[in-house]
Amino acid sequence: MEGDFIKIRESLLPLSWFYGLGVGVRNFCFDVGLLKSRSFHVPVISVGNITVGGTGKTPHVEYLVALLKERFRVAVLSRGYKRKTRGFFLAGENPTVHDIGDEPCQIKRKFPDVTVAVDGKRVRGIERLMDDDRRLDVILLDDAFQHRYVKPGVNILLVDYHRLIIYDKLLPAGRLREPMKGKCRADVVIVTKCPKELKPMEFRVITKAMNLYPYQQLFFTTIDYGELQPLFPEAVSAPLGLGAVKNALLVIGIASPRQIQEDLAPHISHIESLSFPDHHQFRPKDVVRINEAFASMEGPKIVITTEKDAVRLSTVEGLSDEVRRSLFVLPVSVRFMQEEQRQKFDDFMAGYVFKNSRHSILAKGKEKDDGNRADAAGGSNTISFK
Repeated sequence: MEGDFIKIRESLLPLSWFYGLGVGVRNFCFDVGLLKSRSFHVPVISVGNITVGGTGKTPHVEYLVALLKERFRVAVLSRGYKRKTRGFFLAGENPTVHDIGDEPCQIKRKFPDVTVAVDGKRVRGIERLMDDDRRLDVILLDDAFQHRYVKPGVNILLVDYHRLIIYDKLLPAGRLREPMKGKCRADVVIVTKCPKELKPMEFRVITKAMNLYPYQQLFFTTIDYGELQPLFPEAVSAPLGLGAVKNALLVIGIASPRQIQEDLAPHISHIESLSFPDHHQFRPKDVVRINEAFASMEGPKIVITTEKDAVRLSTVEGLSDEVRRSLFVLPVSVRFMQEEQRQKFDDFMAGYVFKNSRHSILAKGKEKDDGNRADAAGGSNTISFK
């Protein structure tokens, strides 16, 4: 556990001190009110981290969308990293990576009935969403833990199990974007990417080491993989289980590829990997690499990519017919390590939205009157989020 994926560059520690000084001054300005954090009359849930690299933000945002969308009107707001558009942009029915970026595009394609928008200025983005939809119940902010101009109602901090912030260092020596004490702003801390066989003792060790305040809740999640899905129509239409794969070319452009490589290794006889930077835009030379690497492998074989990479690969030109017929997407989801924790988290998030959404606030007076009448008649009103 400790230091699994952590590499500290000791020679850069002096630079980390200066970086920390600058971040500390910025946070101090927000803490004392020199820089203003804005609250809104609609529930806002922020999901983010304080490290560079992937901690599973998108799967956790998708979990929240799936949890809330049946009961509430949900919107997702992201900055739209590496998109070609500017300012506020509302995703349409068929969004592209160039319009809104890969992660928002992935979310919109999974949940077409949910509002998805991007804006580098989150305050402006929230205002636009509220103006455009007066019935909006909750806004989910993707990757906004450090965007302190917005004061969310619930702040969720994600921490990678393999790179716990308590063992990391500030940039550039480590991968922390701000000092570890920044975790005190979180209402909920989730340790992500936990091994499925995590022992009770490890839960207790991590809980103690995180040293959270009483007002903070700690949860643990792991990664689940779904059945492989063909990316292109000409591919095999039937889903494939990982156990049926003998040889695979793994094409990934994510921040932390090591985790998925290790997770797939026990299920596939032979894996070759082509790793690209996070949010990588595939170019003709990259397509040539993919085609040549796959052609050189012995069969039977397939190409596996992530959901985030798939939204970029789906529009790439030049992939060979063999690759297109063999290219499959590996769905990723998160699962809470303990069922009672999942229920606690679900109830907490749904309860927060219910109590604070605009239409619920307007309905409270009526509900209170109805409740008083029911009590007077010997009845009771109970709301369940199960």
